[in-house]
Amino acid sequence: MARDYYGSLGVASDAGTDEIKRAYRRLARELHPDINPDPAAQERFAEVTAAYEVLSDPEKRRIVDLGGDPLGNGGGGGGGAGDFGAFGFGDIMDAFFGGTGGGGRGRGPRSRVQPGADALIRMRLTLEECSTGITRDLAVDTAVLCTECTGSGCAPGSTPTMCDICAGRGEVQSVQRSFLGQVVTSRVCPNCRGFGEVIPDPCHQCGGDGRVRSRRTVGVRIPPGVADGMRVRLANQGEVGSGGGPAGDLYVEVEEEPHELFTRDGADLHCTVKLPMTAAALGTSLPLPTLDGTEDITIEAGTQTGAVRTLRGKGMPRLRSTGRVDGYGDLMVHVEVTTPTGLTKEQTELLRQLAALRGEEQPGVGAGRNGHGLFGRLRDSFGR
Repeated sequence: MARDYYGSLGVASDAGTDEIKRAYRRLARELHPDINPDPAAQERFAEVTAAYEVLSDPEKRRIVDLGGDPLGNGGGGGGGAGDFGAFGFGDIMDAFFGGTGGGGRGRGPRSRVQPGADALIRMRLTLEECSTGITRDLAVDTAVLCTECTGSGCAPGSTPTMCDICAGRGEVQSVQRSFLGQVVTSRVCPNCRGFGEVIPDPCHQCGGDGRVRSRRTVGVRIPPGVADGMRVRLANQGEVGSGGGPAGDLYVEVEEEPHELFTRDGADLHCTVKLPMTAAALGTSLPLPTLDGTEDITIEAGTQTGAVRTLRGKGMPRLRSTGRVDGYGDLMVHVEVTTPTGLTKEQTELLRQLAALRGEEQPGVGAGRNGHGLFGRLRDSFGR
């Protein structure tokens, strides 16, 4: 059974990176062997260190969310109370001494202006539309810049003020004395949420966020040759960031509808033509619909089931990474010969006469190069 890494840190499965780090720091200050020599505490310390190592790594955390265990049979990740793993040591120093653990990351208030997230919308297209390309207007529902405050989050005529709790630093500190000396701990200021300033009079339209949700129309051009699952990127058409931050991108994902005649393999198309036995034996020609009109194809006499006729350049456009068309694929016509059923007496008699003329009243099984069937070869072998 996979270990409960979220439970080890006491956080929910949707906890953010900062929340996970804060939970680890709190537990590390309680369970570190230099603070708590209890063997049970040392085991618990190794457990929470391993949990933090996993949940602070995006790839390992993805494995956990899928129900797996990224450490597998590799033990607890931390190895013991003195081994802090690849992620733990800097944060332990940060937890105890309030320093810049974790690679010398500087502290200070975070900006209220944040970049926006990307948005995704799906568009269903027919095979013909994927072949020719299409321009269409889409209705999208995303966060847009607040027109009342233009992203500042403040009501008209007001401005943000410095937080009087953290004095603009975005964090508050507390100092405790222990046998190790002074232990300084820092946490995000609960009054300003780390921004270092507060908005005394928030905008009534956006509530101080600097953005509102709105439905708008965006024009998108789908190039020829797109396939199911491909995405077209519209730069800066996604979600506007909080505080009036730059918008993310909008991705339009293609969902290709099944076609009644053709199946697709990249730029090549495939279809099946069913021929009566007589037409396959005598040969024929027939009109075949393609994506750009009708094409006459010739079936040679004696065509067998499984034969493939290739129409060059009658497939889908080949889409290059630049969005331009680089030639066309082929159309593969697969022949399937059908055997007649429900014959009349006259038709049956005619077929018997044809079989007699061709010597096919009792065909052999698996006839070889000498014309003898399977049973004929067995008879010959026993007659030697």
